[in-house]
Amino acid sequence: MPEVSPPLVRLEALNVAFDGVTVLHGIDLEVRRGETLGLVGESGSGKSVTWLAALGLLPKKAKVAGRVLLDGEDLLGADEKRLDDVRGGRIAMIFQDPASALNPVLTIRRQLGEALALHRGLTGREIGAEAKRLLDLVGIPDAERRLSAYPHEFSGGQNQRIMIAMALAGRPDLLVADEPTTALDATIQAQILDLLAAVRRETGMAMVLISHDLGVVSETCDRVAVMYAGRIVEEGPSAQVFDDPAHPYARGLIGALPPLDGSRRRLISIPGTVPDPRDPPPGCAFGPRCLHATRDCTATTPRLERIEGERRMACILAVHRRALAPREFEFA
Repeated sequence: MPEVSPPLVRLEALNVAFDGVTVLHGIDLEVRRGETLGLVGESGSGKSVTWLAALGLLPKKAKVAGRVLLDGEDLLGADEKRLDDVRGGRIAMIFQDPASALNPVLTIRRQLGEALALHRGLTGREIGAEAKRLLDLVGIPDAERRLSAYPHEFSGGQNQRIMIAMALAGRPDLLVADEPTTALDATIQAQILDLLAAVRRETGMAMVLISHDLGVVSETCDRVAVMYAGRIVEEGPSAQVFDDPAHPYARGLIGALPPLDGSRRRLISIPGTVPDPRDPPPGCAFGPRCLHATRDCTATTPRLERIEGERRMACILAVHRRALAPREFEFA
């Protein structure tokens, strides 16, 4: 068998608590070189917090435990100088709202130049030439002139392209895109996703795509991890998870997607809401919303275990999955 290369980034037993309330419960996750990993789940499931914690971007009151390994180096034990080198240099992040991420009183040249000077050591004319190249790369017209413009002179889609250019300035090995198309209309969303795919092909970087849009994740990502209430409940190759979701929560999410072709069917909705982390239910956090829940589901919190191939699932139904007929395992 061919030797499997170690992952670029590995999260091990990552826990996060705010004021004594645990919001992430032992996240174990890998990102491999050159792949795209999708992270999906409802708001409040812990998707963004996972990567903010990994990069040391949470407020000081947050208590973070576990390990975040970048090529074997634990970032949770690193000092601020080392983290400054990693953030933007090895791992870059695109945030949901480019308008709040960009500085309104600095030109685009100044903001791009800061990233280029910090992570690439460029100076003078080198900064101007590389900044123009990056804006050309992300599709900003008349790039040389618009380097002197301010964020408010660009549209929302253009500001998101500028954020992508800033993220690429340090030539990162991993790009974390946190809902990069949330505030954009459908046409601009498609353009931004096509841009990210093109940049990935050109640079060979890995990407984590955090998104509520399951259609985008299914078309874009190699693997997908489904999060619920601060835990990963299912993980596996994207095609397998979307074609045959195993966890009842994943089935509910995918069942809520309207089909684009074939016969019409009634859409599935998941009853209830994500539990308050200050008052979690006993046992499985999804138990109160799950139509398959039994008394055993309240007795213990299921662990994320391998069910077949590269598929992992955190549910007591995992041991029965192969014995169940498809109609018996439907969410609703």
